[in-house]
Amino acid sequence: MNILDKIVADKRIEVDLRKSLIPIKQLEHSVLFERETVSLANKLRLSQSGIIAEHKRRSPSKSIINQNLNVFDVAEGYEAAGVCGISVLTDGKYFGGSLDDLLTARASCNLPLLRKEFIINPYQIAEAKAYGADVILLIASILTKNELKLFSELAKSLHLEVLLEVHNEEELHKSIMPSVDMLGVNNRNLKTFEVSLEISKKLSQLIPNDFVKVSESGISTVESIKELQAFGYQGFLIGENFMKTDNAGESAKQFIKALEK
Repeated sequence: MNILDKIVADKRIEVDLRKSLIPIKQLEHSVLFERETVSLANKLRLSQSGIIAEHKRRSPSKSIINQNLNVFDVAEGYEAAGVCGISVLTDGKYFGGSLDDLLTARASCNLPLLRKEFIINPYQIAEAKAYGADVILLIASILTKNELKLFSELAKSLHLEVLLEVHNEEELHKSIMPSVDMLGVNNRNLKTFEVSLEISKKLSQLIPNDFVKVSESGISTVESIKELQAFGYQGFLIGENFMKTDNAGESAKQFIKALEK
């Protein structure tokens, strides 16, 4: 069993537990459920830098990245730095995140928020909306084409945008559908955790231009972003690079400055 299979198996148990505690009707009555969402896709289209900055405490590949930064400061710092959106990891067991992190980020900034999660059940999409997300992540490698369609259409009906993540040509072909806003190419193989930007370059010409192209993982230099922009990418998801410093917002600010020179 690879790490991704393990995460998904644990996630099924976790979601069943959550559903038994907080019924979907209760989520629909939350204050944030009626909130008007902000478009990340539009922000990326209009941006020079296209940075989606991440709040991430740890990961299966790097174990601890940073346990000391609190979400409030990070979200505020990212907003001041001029990022386009914030990705908030809500998985507890493997990434040290929580839905409370999403709630705190929502309270501390007006940026579009992506719920970064292993979504395997429609319940998690209602949860994302109830906790203040604007965008959900769907991972092609863990969902069938039918699930991708159902989940993305449900998200759209809740006015949430969809970032659909692929890792190879086969996943990309099952992911191209009108209910998706952004197509993300993950440069990290989720089975082996190896990283290569060549994956983004290779898949770029296969992604139709009506989707905002986002490159994810392993992006740590201004040069790599400029390289990827030449392949039509408008969004860049950066986590570890900012989070491993003492001041994530400040390091994002310096990075964007250098990028916009």
